[in-house]
Amino acid sequence: MAGGEDRTYRLLNRQQDLAFFQVVVRETDLDIGVTKSKIKQGLVEKVREKVLAVRNQLESFLIADPLFGRAMTPYSPPSSAPEIAMLMARESSKAGVGPMASVAGAFSETVGRFVSLYSSEVIVENGGDIYLRSSKSRNIGMFAAGSPFSNRIALKIKPYQTPLGICTSSGTVGHSTSYGKADAVIVLAPSVPLADAVATASGNMIKTPEDVHEAAEFAISVPGVRGVVAIKGEKLAAAGDVEIIPLR
Repeated sequence: MAGGEDRTYRLLNRQQDLAFFQVVVRETDLDIGVTKSKIKQGLVEKVREKVLAVRNQLESFLIADPLFGRAMTPYSPPSSAPEIAMLMARESSKAGVGPMASVAGAFSETVGRFVSLYSSEVIVENGGDIYLRSSKSRNIGMFAAGSPFSNRIALKIKPYQTPLGICTSSGTVGHSTSYGKADAVIVLAPSVPLADAVATASGNMIKTPEDVHEAAEFAISVPGVRGVVAIKGEKLAAAGDVEIIPLR
């Protein structure tokens, strides 16, 4: 999911014991939750500086290697590429898509690991792509456009599953490029950019409600993926280590 859409879905991910703040640097729009005692202006500024530095690195590289930004299939950047570009290329190749399919997840993970240096409880959401580290169970609500499942069910994430990427791709919500018509494909993986790329690839497969099963089977077959939920209309398919609960 990409920036620019209505972000009221963020309320689905709010955790009462955490304090949240936003960091926006050009197209990167992050919603970040940390332990309440750790919320300080100094931390907000540190995170903003981190995001700005990583964005500048990636933007400079995209100018130097424009094919990286346009590739729709796996692409190998030169060894001189910045760390985030190497991460995107490596993880997106496992899903058979281009590097930019994992850009939101790569930012979530990069920032999430940075924030983890300051707080033991961390949630970083970037356009529907989440990095989560937690010592307690967390319920993450699922937004699935016009599907009757939307805003009514959640994923229960256990502490042992984290740090975890929880990434959503939709062909009916947001500005991300999708060749499918899924209401939502949610992928769970320890690597957030991998979850992002696989969600994109799986979402591309869904044109009708009956396609959710094939998309879920593909997602769970990718090494590193722990779980998947695929939704189109009144059809839902799930596979792997996922626990779906009613959203209260």
